Formats: sequence, C-alpha cells, structure tokens
Amino acid sequence: MSKRILVVEDNEDNRRIVRDLLASAGYETIEAVTGEEGVRFAETQRPDLILMDIQLPGLDGYEATRRIKANPALRQIPIIAVTSYALSGDDVKAFDAGCDAYVTKPFNPRQLLAKIREYLP
Repeated sequence: MSKRILVVEDNEDNRRIVRDLLASAGYETIEAVTGEEGVRFAETQRPDLILMDIQLPGLDGYEATRRIKANPALRQIPIIAVTSYALSGDDVKAFDAGCDAYVTKPFNPRQLLAKIREYLP
C-alpha cells in the first residue's frame, strides 16, 4: 500500500510540481489549498506525512502545524515545511511551530524525496 502525503500549498503550479514528483516516486497525494483545509484533511484523511507551505491565505503554515501537533491523534505525523521563507531564523520558527524538517523553495526534487524518505522509508 502506498504512503499518503498531504500537500498543503496554495500555489497551483507548486502543487502540480509536487504532485508529479510524489506520483513518480509511488506516493499518493492529498491536496489542501489553505491552512484550515490542511488541518481538516489531517484530521479526516490521516496522511503518513505532511508537506506544509508556510505562507498560506488565512491560517498560515505555522499555526496549521501547531494545531495538527496539538491533536494527540495527529502528533506523530511528520510535517516538513516547504517554503520560500529562507531568511535566518525562519527555520527556527518552523521547528518551534512543530515542523520536523525544513526545505526551502525552489527545492531540488532529489533532496525533497530524500527528506521524505527519512520519515517514510
């Protein structure tokens, strides 16, 4: 059975790139466009891993991550921040919110898959 990855990303082009990359690696994807939708899908779909954009409309990726990690039933799901926020300290903010890993955009597809495989061997 393939692993399911929730992609929380508001940009359609970025979602398509990640969707194609994950499909080629044999992963099933679930897509959310907002932080609120990401939290709801985490609760209802129970993905094996979450790729979380930080800059989202409404509820940002930091708060969406906090809400997911605050739920005991979801706390164990690894969350990888995939973001264009690459300034000094942005990674610390992502880790403080509960993200397990941090990848900057534009990302190298091989590096993103390697990071995913650290959590989904």
